[in-house]
Amino acid sequence: MAIGTTRRAGLPVLGAPREMPAAAAELSADATRVVLVTLGCDKNTVDSERLLARLAGAGVRVVGDASSADIVVINTCGFIDVAKEESVDAILDAVRLKQDGRIRAVVAMGCMVQRYKTELEAELPEVDLFLGLTEADRLVPELRARGLLSEQSVPTMEQPLRLLSTSTPHTSHLKISEGCDHTCAFCAIPLMRGKHRSTPIEALVREAQQLEAGGVVELNLISQDTTWYGRDILRGTAGTGGEWFVGRTFAGMAGFTAGARITDLDTATAAIGRAADPAGGRTRDAAAGVATATGSFPVTVAGAARRHGLLPELLDALLAGTTIPWLRLFYMYPSGIYPALVEQIAREPRIVPYIDMPIQHGSDSVLKRMRRPERQATIRERVSWLREAIPDVALRTTVIVGFPGETDDEFEDMLTLLEEIRFDHLGAFSYSEEESTPAAVMPDQVDAAVKRERLERVLELQAAIAQERNERWIGREVVVLIDAVTGRDMDDPDAVTGERGAVGRTAWQALEIDGVVYIDDATGAKPGDFVKVRIVDVIETDLKAVAVDN
Repeated sequence: MAIGTTRRAGLPVLGAPREMPAAAAELSADATRVVLVTLGCDKNTVDSERLLARLAGAGVRVVGDASSADIVVINTCGFIDVAKEESVDAILDAVRLKQDGRIRAVVAMGCMVQRYKTELEAELPEVDLFLGLTEADRLVPELRARGLLSEQSVPTMEQPLRLLSTSTPHTSHLKISEGCDHTCAFCAIPLMRGKHRSTPIEALVREAQQLEAGGVVELNLISQDTTWYGRDILRGTAGTGGEWFVGRTFAGMAGFTAGARITDLDTATAAIGRAADPAGGRTRDAAAGVATATGSFPVTVAGAARRHGLLPELLDALLAGTTIPWLRLFYMYPSGIYPALVEQIAREPRIVPYIDMPIQHGSDSVLKRMRRPERQATIRERVSWLREAIPDVALRTTVIVGFPGETDDEFEDMLTLLEEIRFDHLGAFSYSEEESTPAAVMPDQVDAAVKRERLERVLELQAAIAQERNERWIGREVVVLIDAVTGRDMDDPDAVTGERGAVGRTAWQALEIDGVVYIDDATGAKPGDFVKVRIVDVIETDLKAVAVDN
């Protein structure tokens, strides 16, 4: 399995890393070989790529599949039941390889381990090491302590922050913060990843620059709520440590108990925002305005804008510090979108006209029970701002059906809102009960059959909306980012009729979730190229096109 996906066929394996650091490339043939398996979301993919870079820098030979590995490391997902089951299955597959003598050790890490470490250790003693998110920095030392990784020296050099691992290395993700301060009734993310914690602007720009140097031409900004970025910095509650695998820990967080060991990211939460910091150049004025900086990227924030955080300042720094053509914004809560931010997106051509804006439902009463910060009026207002300011903006959202107590009328309210707004892209999910969340103990849990029927109705409605929204592109010339080249032996031979075609995406389509553009006769095109095409047909979320001479 490619890293970051959730489809399994036996033991998931990551695609071979695109480029090994020189330190790893010079290792002897008997260096410890590690395969890292990732399950779950794009945020987990970023975590895994950071771990891969750390392993490579420690003298490990990173490999692409378990058949050639000494150690299997599994980065688990613990968000919903199906993800937890998949994570357990992957661990069991690795354990069987160990029992057969094909690998030496199994390590399980990540969200599910953070949440259920004690139970997993009791149930799966065959696993050599369990590490939660708060313990990610211990991976290399623990492998060495167990004799699984030698103290082999590596050439002195600057190691990359991440080792790219996906099959489309021209597009990547930049995780700008960890954890979440929201208290949505259905969500266990804060229990596993902690409270919101922004990565400093300087660190993000440096990471983006490394990604660009590695060939990235599309950078997707992700977090639990991207609009929340920097609010902790302005409030003086951001940590100053260098580990970015977890948010701020708190007493109710899974795997955290009073007196437990906390990494340095949690030990100095007051330095930013309270006083001058000569080393980092950070200052804060508690009066009407704020002047803060991260390294060489100064930020000035007017007092009236302080409540909105630092996302515009981060975008400005990324635009100034890189030449990456496409910056894409994900997980933008509607309540966090405000006019100045919309104006910035509208005037900057490198910020693609695409906003992922999860609403989760369309009934005010359900949104209230969900503890969401928006209502219908807010959603309509933000959509109108975006569509008025940004021609052809593509809007993506997600919704949940079957939330506890959801009545027929409340479900119909959501359908009515979706039909009215007509999102370009939509992901729909049935509510999944998550233990230790308020929704898990709410009365009137919705029957599974009802949830399935409602999910089908949402998807049927969205299919018609997507077809209509995409038909406006027919006959228009647009720029497409090539993700893969194709031929007559491709999986879908009807999609491309030419001898050499390509599959790509417009700026209005995100990788793997929004459909693609099939291009006839894209001679000479290669992944990572931008080409001009003319749209000739639409099949719901997918487009067909022909190349246009520049």
